Amino acid sequence: MDAFAKNLLGWFDQYGRRNLPWQHPRTPYRVWLSEVMLQQTQVRTVIPYFDRFVSSLPSLAELAGASEDRVLALWSGLGYYSRARNLHRCARLCVEQHSGELPDSMELLAALPGIGRSTAAAILAQAHGQSHAILDGNVRRVLARFHGVHGWPGTSTVQKQLWQLAETHTPVARVGDYTQAIMDLGATVCTRSRPRCAECPLRDECIALRDGLTASLPQSKPAKRIPVRSTTMLIARDSEGRVLLERRPPSGVWARLWSLPEGTDAEQARLGIAALRGSEAVAIRVLPELAHTFSHFQLRITPVLFDVDCQVTHVGDDPDQGWFMPEDLAELGLPAPVRKLLANLREELNSCEPSNA
Repeated sequence: MDAFAKNLLGWFDQYGRRNLPWQHPRTPYRVWLSEVMLQQTQVRTVIPYFDRFVSSLPSLAELAGASEDRVLALWSGLGYYSRARNLHRCARLCVEQHSGELPDSMELLAALPGIGRSTAAAILAQAHGQSHAILDGNVRRVLARFHGVHGWPGTSTVQKQLWQLAETHTPVARVGDYTQAIMDLGATVCTRSRPRCAECPLRDECIALRDGLTASLPQSKPAKRIPVRSTTMLIARDSEGRVLLERRPPSGVWARLWSLPEGTDAEQARLGIAALRGSEAVAIRVLPELAHTFSHFQLRITPVLFDVDCQVTHVGDDPDQGWFMPEDLAELGLPAPVRKLLANLREELNSCEPSNA
């Protein structure tokens, strides 16, 4: 074990996070679920979602047997919904191909949907004690600063260099603790902004600290202007307070989640809905605009409340369209901004009386 790993483990024994819910017990299923949730999401955000998820689906077999709607409902609000769909697919593949268990080999585990090399390594290290290097965002930052690695880590050249360094430092003994330690260090001490270098166990050999480069390493992705898109979402409400939802297509943004009908304007959105054709609007009201930012664009949503008479609230045999009471929404996978819009209207949705403009 090199000095890097020794110093890091010594720090972890005193300051590391050793009471996270997925650590007790640290089973492959719980570690896998936590690692997928932690992709692009901070620990404090993940914890309540993790607790709710394992309470509802405590095993891989139960996850595999759950409906997609159930999985997406439990995930709703965490974002990056492809993670939830891959989690579900992965569980079903494990039942079909791996006797209902996550494989304990790097090759088989990394080949499953939504896992990949680093996540597989974290699972095998923490759940099985296998010595495999990880390279998530926190680890990239620690290694880039400690070794003075220049260049954006998203490039293949820098990525390869960081993987080699990660493998060099990963020990054989206490690899589960080491894996948690290096993630913890990046998350709590070697942070993106305002790193607490005086508290870092690696400070004596850190090149970025020595050369005054902590603010510039790792180098950021070249700036790119985020485009803005606009849409109108129609909140069609019947006389019983039910709201009309449609399941989105199997690909694209919010794939397979339930959402509100959309269009370039309220009339275009209304005309595209068979359940509303021929209906008479009792009241139409434009609600305040809501902005939602994705990693690659910003969406500006104009919500329009559209009250209709109850005689048209039918959808035939279409399984991807339905009218839902407010109390039904918790069981559906909804995009975060849609859930927010409907939550803001909860009192109105419980009322049978339409709101006049």
